[in-house]
Amino acid sequence: MGTSRPGRKELVRRMAIHVTLLIVCVPALLPFLWMLSTSLKTDEDVYGASQAGPAGIAHAGLIAKTVHFENYPEALRTVPFGTYLVNSLGLCLTTVVFAVLSSAVVAYGFSRLKFKGRDVLFLVMISTMALPGQVTMIPQFVLFRWLGWYGTYLPIVVPALFASPFFVFLLSQFFKTLPVEIAEAARVEGAGEFKIFTQLIVPLAKPALATCALFQFLGAWNDFMGPLIYVNDPKRYTLANGLQQFYSSYGGKWTQLMAAATLFTLPVIILFFFAQRTFIQGVATTGGRN
Repeated sequence: MGTSRPGRKELVRRMAIHVTLLIVCVPALLPFLWMLSTSLKTDEDVYGASQAGPAGIAHAGLIAKTVHFENYPEALRTVPFGTYLVNSLGLCLTTVVFAVLSSAVVAYGFSRLKFKGRDVLFLVMISTMALPGQVTMIPQFVLFRWLGWYGTYLPIVVPALFASPFFVFLLSQFFKTLPVEIAEAARVEGAGEFKIFTQLIVPLAKPALATCALFQFLGAWNDFMGPLIYVNDPKRYTLANGLQQFYSSYGGKWTQLMAAATLFTLPVIILFFFAQRTFIQGVATTGGRN
């Protein structure tokens, strides 16, 4: 039995959408493909293109003439990326736990509890998102240095304990979509706010919490300025700082630099690949209601 005409139209429509999305994604994928291709080339392939002029365009293409996977272990031996990886993962996991938990508590208070001045405080908190980080960079540095935290991870970790305005906004919008009757029924049974939050709200908010965790992980993973300003010990550098150190010391080794950059990007791609459904679900369900 052949496909009906409406079925064919739907198939053509879906194919057209996917083809359009692939074409739109090409400009975003080209830098990554160039980085991956360069990481598999030799120095002759990279520098031969610039020396040969127009005739060297073929050498500068995305496809390497020969594949050289040895660039990756050589890049890892040049700079202690293993130490930097442990430092980055430690910072990411710590800040993720602190930021998500603190933001969830604050968001629950704004979205579920009624108290005087709630809307004004929420507006003030949201308005801080418009304040550029460069404005508070120097006052924060002076404060943390006065506290004796300079040279440690504390200036990076401790602020995560005080919630993120963006996460609070995102979670509060999600909490507003949950039925109020669930919490009211729990209060009738004698449950307190802490029990309602931990045993009812948090399990239902897993998609939104996972979305905030992913955002925080990406932010901490790609953070370059924080460790650069506050960490003065090379043994405590993160991967972002390690790439900069590699470029400063071995800037001419483009193949190994691109190999290190590919390894730096790979965990983020893997994380988003496995968490994309939860991430999309969390973003799609934060429309909120008044």
